[in-house]
Amino acid sequence: MRVKITMVCTECKQRNYDTMKNKKNDPDRLEMNKYCRFCRKHTPHKESK
Repeated sequence: MRVKITMVCTECKQRNYDTMKNKKNDPDRLEMNKYCRFCRKHTPHKESK
């Protein structure tokens, strides 16, 4: 059930984080605030394909 996903910064479009999610509990795309080292601030990150 758990799948590997990549998180993408919504401002600079850099792929920063790899994480796992449970498709059964979270069927839609994840979005969370995370630190982007390229923007040097906390920005919203979305799950990419």
